[in-house]
Amino acid sequence: MEIGLNAVFITGVLQIIAIDLLLGGDNAIVIALACRKLSPEQRRKGVFWGVFGAVVARLILIFFALQLLALPYLKIVGSVLLLWIGVKLLLPDHDEHDNIESSSRLLDAIKTIVIADVVMSLDNVIAVAAAAHGHMALAVFGIAVSIPVIVWGSQFVLKLLTRYPVIVYFGGALLGWIGGRMLMSDPALASITEHLPPYSALVAAVVGAVMVVVLGYVIGSKNKRKMNKNP
Repeated sequence: MEIGLNAVFITGVLQIIAIDLLLGGDNAIVIALACRKLSPEQRRKGVFWGVFGAVVARLILIFFALQLLALPYLKIVGSVLLLWIGVKLLLPDHDEHDNIESSSRLLDAIKTIVIADVVMSLDNVIAVAAAAHGHMALAVFGIAVSIPVIVWGSQFVLKLLTRYPVIVYFGGALLGWIGGRMLMSDPALASITEHLPPYSALVAAVVGAVMVVVLGYVIGSKNKRKMNKNP
């Protein structure tokens, strides 16, 4: 189907760019968090292959976006995954003696990036599909625009994490925030959430953020004590 340069097309392009610019930062932080334990020479590979896998996953999701998000319980599962990933990223590295090969770490980072991006991109994919007005060419264009935003953003956040390690807690809190908010929008909970006050989604987001930070700190502290007892 030929797409003309009309108002609908231009509006769709602007909306898709805005969506990716607004949501790309979340994905950039996930990439930075997942790659922070890689050696410097492995980080670029982690970012490249992580983004590549995430983009491929988005292209697949875009074809099934409406059907996927209409399914009940999908966002509940997604929110739980995000909370788990957030806690996991806050935990200290158990291998202080570099016994794990860098290739295995790289693979773990790539898997974390792809899984987190797929979960976090569900709403993004739906928004892009709506802005594209049914035109797949526009939807693919929107995803392509997000690539440089995510790659540049992740490199910037990686530098910040190296200089200020405490930022990792803000990243974990962000994942918890998104997970809590996503939970409240699941269709299976519509009969419950429709009777809740308007600010309930905000409360769920705050609870999710606090939960990730607290669990990450508590579990991380316990792991550090065990590692100190058994050097």
